[in-house]
Amino acid sequence: MANLTVFDPFREMATLRSMMDQVFDNMLTRQLEGWRGYEWMALDMYQTNDEVVVKAVLPGVKPEDIHISVANGVLTIRGEVKEEKVNEDAIYHIRERRSGMITRSVQLPVTVNVDKAKAEYENGILTLILPKVEEVRPKTISVKVK
Repeated sequence: MANLTVFDPFREMATLRSMMDQVFDNMLTRQLEGWRGYEWMALDMYQTNDEVVVKAVLPGVKPEDIHISVANGVLTIRGEVKEEKVNEDAIYHIRERRSGMITRSVQLPVTVNVDKAKAEYENGILTLILPKVEEVRPKTISVKVK
C-alpha cells in the first residue's frame, strides 16, 4: 500500500519563505562584501546652470591609473590600485586593503561637452567638471513692458 502525504499549503508557504529569505540574505551579504574594498566607488554628482560636477572617492589610486570616459551619456570612471608585495616573513593579523580595478558608471543627467571637461585629483578625491552643451543651458527671455 502506498504512503499518502497530506498536502499542507501553510507548510509549503513556510518552506518557500525560508528559501526566499536565504536567497535575499546571500544576495545582500555578497553585495556588502563588495562595498568593503575597492570594488565600489562612492561619488557625488550635482549640476549647476552651466556644468555637471562629479566628485569620486579613489583612495590609493595614482592619477596615471585613473581613466575617465563618456559614451552615450554614460560617465565611466576606472581606477587601479597596484598590489603591494606581501611580506613573506610577517604574520598578518588583519589584511583588508585591496588591490585591483575599481569601476563606476553613471548616467549623466544632461548632455555635456567632453572636449571642455576638466579633471582634478587631490587627496584621493577626483573632481570632474563637465560643461553642459549650449542647447541644454537654460535660456532667459526678457519680457518688455508696454
